[in-house]
Formats: sequence, structure tokens, C-alpha cells
Amino acid sequence: MGLHAAFRKRFLDVLASIYIYNEHRGYTSLDRVLDAVRARCPEDAAFIAAVEKHRADEEKHYRMFKRWFELRGEMPLKVDRTCGHIDHFIESVFGCTIEDLDTGAIVADPDAFEKLCRVIMVTEQRGMAQVEVLLTNPHIRSDKAMTRIFEIVEKDEPSHWQPYDAWLRAHGRRPNATWRERWTDYWIHKSLMLAKLPAVFLNRRNPRLTAWPDEDATVYA
Repeated sequence: MGLHAAFRKRFLDVLASIYIYNEHRGYTSLDRVLDAVRARCPEDAAFIAAVEKHRADEEKHYRMFKRWFELRGEMPLKVDRTCGHIDHFIESVFGCTIEDLDTGAIVADPDAFEKLCRVIMVTEQRGMAQVEVLLTNPHIRSDKAMTRIFEIVEKDEPSHWQPYDAWLRAHGRRPNATWRERWTDYWIHKSLMLAKLPAVFLNRRNPRLTAWPDEDATVYA
């Protein structure tokens, strides 16, 4: 295998491994968001349905990346929460991990629920912008299956942030990110692109998963 082909294979391997972590993290975390939305807005069927679609899309994206690996006959590289955008964002804004997020307290506090909606919205907007960039990448465009996955993700992305934006506006809450939230999002994105992703790329000793996270929840522990 030539140097260019080896670089391309490794790039796609690392990128897909990070995406499969984030998509899995996304749909499993949205189960808790759905609990909060149903408790906070029990009569808002449209908003609940939009969050349910968001959750279903995240799982669909996870399964597309999973299938991409299955067709290659490989498991994803094992990455952890250091590569998770939403993990870092939640910790920065709420001061705890996603697992430790107090859903009951968020439901009871309008300001906390507002922040949760905005964190999800900003994260999804970042994801949408990133997918637009990735779809211009020649390594991705050279892989038809990967290109198709990102085209589907790109199509789905607007519906993942717009419902939160609409809910915030409809209830007189702040839809635009605060300067601190914008800076946090920017810093997380830059650290992932300039440090975390290259570190995974260069670490040839990085093991692969031994089981799929939807079958064994402990593989990312």
C-alpha cells in the first residue's frame, strides 16, 4: 500500500471511529433529554416528536458507521470521552458528566433547561458545519459509502437544532449562545481537530473495540 493510500485508510478509520463514538453518545444521551422534555413540556407534542426524531436519527447515523466498519471487516478504534464534543460541553456548562446530569433539577429550573436546549443546539450547529467541510474532503469523496453517510447526516442535521431554537424563541428564552458558550464550543472543536484527532491518528497502539457499544455498554468505559 502506497503512502497516500495508507494515509487515506488511516484518516477514514480514525474519523469514523470518532463519529461512531459521538453518534452512540448522542442517541443514548438523548434518552435523558427526552425524559426532561416530556416532563417539562408534556403537552408540546410537536417538540417531543422533534426530539424523538433527533434521537432516532442519531441512532441511524451510528448504525450507518457501524455497517461501514462491518463491510471492511474491522472494528472501530477505541476512543473515549476525550473525543466527545457533547461530553466536554456538558461538563463545561453544568460542571458534571452526562451520566451525573440531574435531569430532575434541570426540569425544575427554567434557566437550566434553557441552557440544556442551547448546548444541544450549538453542538448540532457545529456538527452541521463540520459535515459541510468533510464533504469537500478528497479522502471522504473517494469512498462512496462514507460520502453517502455524510450526505445523509448533512440532510438530517438542520432538524436536530431547529426545534430547540424554535422552542426557546416561542417561550421567550435566549436562543443565541452566550459568549461563554460560543468560546467553549470553539475551544472544544479546535482541541478535537488539532490535538485529539491527530493523537488518535498517530497512536498505532490504539486498540480496537472488542464489542459494539449498542451490544455492550461497557466498551467505552
